[in-house]
Amino acid sequence: MLKHCLFGLLLTATTFMSHAEEAQPANSTNANIAYIIDNLYTFMRSGAGKNYRLLGSVDAGTQLTLLSSEENGFIKVKDDKDREGWVEAKFISQTAGLHQQYKTLSSEMSTMQEKLRQAQIELPQLQEQTQTLTDQNQQLSAQITKLKTTLEQERVQKQAASSKEKRQLLTYGGAIAFLGLFLGIILTIVLSRRKRYEGWA
Repeated sequence: MLKHCLFGLLLTATTFMSHAEEAQPANSTNANIAYIIDNLYTFMRSGAGKNYRLLGSVDAGTQLTLLSSEENGFIKVKDDKDREGWVEAKFISQTAGLHQQYKTLSSEMSTMQEKLRQAQIELPQLQEQTQTLTDQNQQLSAQITKLKTTLEQERVQKQAASSKEKRQLLTYGGAIAFLGLFLGIILTIVLSRRKRYEGWA
């Protein structure tokens, strides 16, 4: 099971890396996000022209926030250091460069590796929990079976007791009926004899 889990995570990471270059431009559709093109660094100036004061350099691949439209071949931007200034428009691209893609992939790979490491730690715990739940389920099944057996035995015993009670009632009823009949016959005989004695007298 551990091999299957590791294989699944590695397959996910490979798929992500193979599609990262295609996915990155889609994530950059925000019109206010742009990047310094690869393989160079450029300067940030205080105004829209080369005659304005230099504020510093901006490295290749740096993500920018566009603050204005193009003016005199320059665009006002804010870089990753929260500096605001003007950069030549020809050095700005809406598509992330290789440097930015590398950073994104590195971050995603680190996250994937952390998830993989966490899964490796949690897997034995999950297996132990699964075994515990399986044991508990077996115990509950055994208890249910035992209760069913007990209930069936009680039902049979109640049926036997009910049948015995009915037989006893029938026996008692028959005995009472016989006794009543017997007493009736005796009373009839006694009364008949008494009438005869009285007639002779």
